[in-house]
Amino acid sequence: MTVHAPRARGIDLGRTAVTAAGAARRLDWVLLLAVIALCAIGSLLVWSATQPGDGGNPLDATEHLRKHLIHLVVGWAVCLTVASVDYRSLRAYAPIVYVVTLVALILVLTPLGAVINGSRGWIVVGGFQFQPSELAKVGLILVLATLLGEPRDGEVRPMTRDVLFCLLALALPLALVMLQPDLGTTLVLGVIFLGMLTLSGAPVFWVVGMLLVGVAAGFCVWWFDMLEPYQLDRIATLVDPSADPQGAGYNANQALIAVGSGGFDGTGLFHGEQTHGRFVPEQHTDFIFTVAGEELGFVGAGLVIGLFTVILWRILRIARGCDQPYPRLLCVGVASWFGFQTFINIGMGLGIVPVTGLPLPFVSYGGTALLANLLALGLVLGVNSRDRGFE
Repeated sequence: MTVHAPRARGIDLGRTAVTAAGAARRLDWVLLLAVIALCAIGSLLVWSATQPGDGGNPLDATEHLRKHLIHLVVGWAVCLTVASVDYRSLRAYAPIVYVVTLVALILVLTPLGAVINGSRGWIVVGGFQFQPSELAKVGLILVLATLLGEPRDGEVRPMTRDVLFCLLALALPLALVMLQPDLGTTLVLGVIFLGMLTLSGAPVFWVVGMLLVGVAAGFCVWWFDMLEPYQLDRIATLVDPSADPQGAGYNANQALIAVGSGGFDGTGLFHGEQTHGRFVPEQHTDFIFTVAGEELGFVGAGLVIGLFTVILWRILRIARGCDQPYPRLLCVGVASWFGFQTFINIGMGLGIVPVTGLPLPFVSYGGTALLANLLALGLVLGVNSRDRGFE
């Protein structure tokens, strides 16, 4: 594969950074404002979900909100920094980001790793917690965009050897994440790969083949009873929520009750009985949508879904306007990630998908996840700022 240095393609390295005023004019402000609105709503929901309950160990709402706002400030600083740098310069660092994430995923499996919520997916050093699988999504997108979006000399689309390299690039983080185990992130990585492969122009038999392999793998996992007992229970309760309301079906049932109790306009922020009674576990992270459903009602929950729709529309619009495959695939990878993860998270709250530990992008409480979301947004904003008239 021929990788062109920026100067070899007639690009002045001095133009890789733009002035603040010029960058502001080029930003997609509809996309930016939609994400800002989601972050603001998320902060309010996190604050409400961490208010002290009536019993048990009350959460310190002020401390959670303070940490969440710090994460937002750091995340937005990273986002705007990435957006201000020419994405064509960043692609030279794609292999480095990818290797660093692989090393971090390996460290998770050592004594440095910590088990949280049944998954050994965190590195804990002192009071600092870091989840490498979130940044692995960014690393995978960067590498796949490089492999699929940089055809060799004389080629106009990815060929079989490119797809094979991509499969290898996917297999390494996928295997490490499965060892944690983290089924939710495994699915996200697979969807990112499939979305980018489908729109890369790769031979169609590879796309069809990947779909068939996915279906076959799912069948084999079920047929040979390779799922953990708790995973089987979650699938069973999805089919019949009343099967085990106090056991495997508890989270899903309580989530439905919380969303349903909100009615049309909600019970009011900070006034959700289900939320403040701690009936739904992990309501400030994985089940944050239930807080919106209960306290903001159909109107507020619909607003959250509407904002995500705007975000995906703008990202795909930016992708469609790209003249070159590399920036287009960056946007497609981010859209695949955000779209799938949003569907799964909201689907958990509505009882239409099994419970999987995936946070709601830009809304759920979290440090690494929020940082990764905003870093990916910075990549998209950077593409929109520079993919006109430079290629």
